[in-house]
Amino acid sequence: MLPASGPSPGQTCGAVVVAAVLLQSVCVAVTFLYFTNELKQLRDTYSKSGIACLTGEEIGDFIQNLDLIESEDREADPCWQVKWHLGKLIKKMMSRSYEEKMSAVNADRGLTLAHTDGQPPRSPVNRIAAHLTGNSNRRNSLSPRRDPSPRRGNGQKINNWESSRKGHSFLYNVELRNGELVVPQTGFYYIYSQTYFRFRENENEESDLLAQIRNPKQLVQYVYKLTNYPEPILLMKSARTSCWSKKAEYGLYSIYQGGVFQLKREDRIFVSVSNSDIVDMDKEASFFGAFMIS
Repeated sequence: MLPASGPSPGQTCGAVVVAAVLLQSVCVAVTFLYFTNELKQLRDTYSKSGIACLTGEEIGDFIQNLDLIESEDREADPCWQVKWHLGKLIKKMMSRSYEEKMSAVNADRGLTLAHTDGQPPRSPVNRIAAHLTGNSNRRNSLSPRRDPSPRRGNGQKINNWESSRKGHSFLYNVELRNGELVVPQTGFYYIYSQTYFRFRENENEESDLLAQIRNPKQLVQYVYKLTNYPEPILLMKSARTSCWSKKAEYGLYSIYQGGVFQLKREDRIFVSVSNSDIVDMDKEASFFGAFMIS
């Protein structure tokens, strides 16, 4: 009689391995589906919350009260940080746009006021300036000691300035008459002048003249204004008392002065000096000028 037949040990082991593999595959599949679903839900939640940072009815109030709601407690909130930086950028752009618009409005208002006052707006064509330099021909540069005209003030007026664009001299919308600058337009002007005093001993000079020059002298520069008033009006005066030693071969000194003055149309300005015998009309050292500032 034969024994009953059954699964062999090899078949049993194979069945167990197959069952384990199938169970592991099912677990992996279920785990993958679970985590995929969770990641999708997290992504959707993050996207909605990120968009919500930039949307909502409170974004306008947030920007208006940006400087009031800053606090250390909210700096850790990513959504709050996004809205804070966005609000700063929007306020900066709005401020820049407002400044540009206000600048344009102020410029248009200035042009309107200029037309209302009856004065056309100034342009580069209407700029007023003059720079006169000394003339090497000093004998013809200074007026005589005794000027017959009663409207010349103190000192000796400098008549012959160089104005023909030689060197640094020029006239720009200004007229020069007999050493006087004629003001073409009412306004405020900066006026300046420098005079160069130079003494050098010359053996041919008379001893009386040398003694007179070497004595203490007041070196004075005057800037006058001529108007309808009978006498010239002194605008500026600068002076110094100098005494050169008898052993000195030469003596040098320059006087400069400048200031802002209100001048009217057709006013005239000129320069006078004392001790014209020692004035050196070198073009780089003696000069006179003015320009309109407003």
